[in-house]
Amino acid sequence: MMRDVEQTIGNLIDHQNTSFVGSVDEDGCPEIKAMLPPRRREGLRTFYFTTNTSSMRVRHYRAHPQACIYFADRRFFRGVMLKGTMEVLEDAWAKELIWQEGDTTYYPLGVTDPDYCVLRFTAGTGRYYRNFGSEDFDVPEPSGEEPAEA
Repeated sequence: MMRDVEQTIGNLIDHQNTSFVGSVDEDGCPEIKAMLPPRRREGLRTFYFTTNTSSMRVRHYRAHPQACIYFADRRFFRGVMLKGTMEVLEDAWAKELIWQEGDTTYYPLGVTDPDYCVLRFTAGTGRYYRNFGSEDFDVPEPSGEEPAEA
């Protein structure tokens, strides 16, 4: 059993340069996609990603908000899956929250680019794999500390 779920899982997440994001397609089939790490996380509960509004994944989440995210530590062969829901945010506050210098490479019109949106994932449960075994856990509420940013 993990002593400190938030610290153990948070450290794993913060040291990965790839996130795997799962969605449900129009036929109810699961799909997975590799993405950049989240731009921001609040504990293990809330994660913010950037993506294109015109993407297939955005269509999936608008129709079926059920989602999962996965982080794998290949060096130590361990990983964590978080299950929850994904929201598509197009509000100015959300876009400005995670906008970074250089994002115009992907969104040439800047922070107000209509093809730029934010995915906000909210986790409820998780499953941690290590040492040839898995452990389920409930995601703790954020501790109130400053959120981690990627």
